[in-house]
Amino acid sequence: MTEVNFEDWMKLDLRVGKILEAELHPDADKLYVIKVDIGEETPRTIVSGLRDHYELEELKDKKIIVFANLKPAKLRGIMSEGMLLAAGKDDKCVLLDLEKDIEVGSKIS
Repeated sequence: MTEVNFEDWMKLDLRVGKILEAELHPDADKLYVIKVDIGEETPRTIVSGLRDHYELEELKDKKIIVFANLKPAKLRGIMSEGMLLAAGKDDKCVLLDLEKDIEVGSKIS
C-alpha cells in the first residue's frame, strides 16, 4: 500500500452528488453515461463501468460520492468529468452512498 501525505489528500475534491439520469453508452457494452448534479450550475457527465452491477432504474436519484477534480478524460468517445466512488471485490461492485441525507455539493472531508 502506498502512503499519502495529508497535503496530497487535501488536493482531492470529493463531493456529494445526485444522479439525475443514466443511459447506455452508445459504443461500449459495460459503460453508462451518467448526468450528476454536484451543486454546480450545470450537471457533470460521468462515464462509468457500472452496467454489470446496476440497472438504469437503480441509479436515478441516487446520492453518491463524486471525485470532482479528476482530470476529464474521453472514454469511448464521450468526455467524462469525474468519477463515482465505489467499492469492489471479486465480481461485486457497490457505489458509496451516505448514511444520512445531506445537500448536493457538500464536500467530503
